[in-house]
Amino acid sequence: MKFVKMHGAANDYVYVDCFDERAPADPAALAPLIADRHRGVGGDGLVLVLPSTVATARMRMFNADGSESEMCGNGVRCVAHLVVSRGRAPAGPVTIETGRGVLTLEVQRTGSRTSQVRVDMGEPVLEAESIPVLGSGRIVAAACEALGAEEAWWAGCGLEPRMTCVSMGNPHAVFFCADVALVPLEAIGPRVETHPIFPRRVNVHFVEVVSPRHVRMRTWERGSGITMACGTGASAVCVAGVLTGRTERAIDADLPGGRLRLEWPEGGHVFMTGPAEEVFQGNWPDA
Repeated sequence: MKFVKMHGAANDYVYVDCFDERAPADPAALAPLIADRHRGVGGDGLVLVLPSTVATARMRMFNADGSESEMCGNGVRCVAHLVVSRGRAPAGPVTIETGRGVLTLEVQRTGSRTSQVRVDMGEPVLEAESIPVLGSGRIVAAACEALGAEEAWWAGCGLEPRMTCVSMGNPHAVFFCADVALVPLEAIGPRVETHPIFPRRVNVHFVEVVSPRHVRMRTWERGSGITMACGTGASAVCVAGVLTGRTERAIDADLPGGRLRLEWPEGGHVFMTGPAEEVFQGNWPDA
């Protein structure tokens, strides 16, 4: 099975172009094997690029633990780059079918293996039962029992122990702090992800506001752990910043893997702009 390794802001996945390749029979079982950074290709998961009856292509995305997610912002940019670079659509507007519906993307080629892609991420979902998170109405700057009792690290990073929950097709919990580098993400991320208040688990983000137009963030992704970037997460952070009065409606988000541009016009869709890059191609013998 031929594959392409790609990344968006270092959020890297193994992509299989199922226009040319037969789709793996059990992608959920394949994902942990092929994503293993020591025994496999390595990556945050597996993405299948499939034919679609309603869009240019369809994306299915599997986390490194084999669980399937509805949406991946960095992944969908790479899918759009792939269908354009392989001649299945011209540069410009491209539609991709995802678990949260059909998204429209604008692809601008920047090199033989790279593109800059702007994604219409759709409207954020803010009602608790639709995210989902236990509660009612909007969960904005709300106490979070998943954090547990106050701990020493809270003071160390200047944590504001309140969460804002947003769905961008997948669930996110956003926390603000004074110094994101000091958050013990490897310990607190899985605790929040798997807490019973999140029926389908949750992606966890800690955010440092540099200015109303600029944030730094780190992410624990549901099913993959610490990742270098999260596009749906950055979109949720943009929304959370506006809802809590911390940021403006257009921000730059610095993630460990690079910078994304986010915009949330008044009462509208969220837009995300960032890179997509092919790294290498290969052949997986056991699919």
